[in-house]
Amino acid sequence: MALFYNNQIELLKGVAIFQDLLEEDLHFIASHMRQITFKAGDILFQEGDPGEEMFVVIKGGVSVFIKDQEEQELVLTEVREGNYFGEMSIIEKSCRSATCRAIEDTLLLALHADSFSKIIEVIPEAASSIMNRMLSIIVKRLMRTGAFITQMVQYGEESRKRAITDPATGLFNRRYLEESFEGLVAKAIGERQSLTFVMFDLDRFSTLNARYGQEFCDNLIVKASYVFREVFTKDDILIRYGGDEFIFIFPDTDKGKAQIKCDSLCEAMRNMKVEGHDELRLTCSMGFATLPEDATSPEELKDKADKALYMAKEKGRDRAMPWNG
Repeated sequence: MALFYNNQIELLKGVAIFQDLLEEDLHFIASHMRQITFKAGDILFQEGDPGEEMFVVIKGGVSVFIKDQEEQELVLTEVREGNYFGEMSIIEKSCRSATCRAIEDTLLLALHADSFSKIIEVIPEAASSIMNRMLSIIVKRLMRTGAFITQMVQYGEESRKRAITDPATGLFNRRYLEESFEGLVAKAIGERQSLTFVMFDLDRFSTLNARYGQEFCDNLIVKASYVFREVFTKDDILIRYGGDEFIFIFPDTDKGKAQIKCDSLCEAMRNMKVEGHDELRLTCSMGFATLPEDATSPEELKDKADKALYMAKEKGRDRAMPWNG
């Protein structure tokens, strides 16, 4: 035990905030620290837990991380032998800002906030030296944190983009529609603008799937998405709803303009060439409804576009039909 205690003193001498302290001060500080062990994978504390201790790593190491909106871990830092973490908890008792997990079997020294108060009372000069070194290191960390926050903002934006994008086509996905459609309708109503909602299906897609296989049809969907981009403008909102089902939203577009857009897409789909399959001719069916003449709410707009799509299929497919109730 005495050997371990002496090793503990030597280790503290190498820790930045305890450097240059008198030997007797180090002994006093060490006497107020407790040993604590963790197995690899153990959680020391969770983000949001009350914090009242700082830790010095004697052996092993820990990972400090947070989780993003998708519950993926973002490692802030790893702390190894001779370094410390959690020091803000002895200055100001507050909730942990991150989660900490042992990377391997780990031995720590823990200093409680109450024990640090005792150190301030008994050896104030040593406590002052520790505080000054802490503040200097915290400032440097904050500067690094500023850069990290910038990276996290960028990561958050990228993560958000991934969450609302169909990975195969690069178009928006169903989640985007669910989160944004009501807002788009409300904006159009507030600005007294038209808005057209289009439902699109590739004709007889299940037959194509059975004949040519899923991989072929997946590639077909991607090729079709390129055609959509060529026909429509950057203001048009293109959404892959699932399988061969797509949604197009045309802001500030009345029924007449929407018909022209949809007819152009029907023509483009008929002319789309599929490499190695010159015999293949693709067609599509579309149904659409327009705000405010056909509907006054998001659900009514969807319902009438769906019924218009059904009518397009009933009339032989390969066409775009407006709601005409």
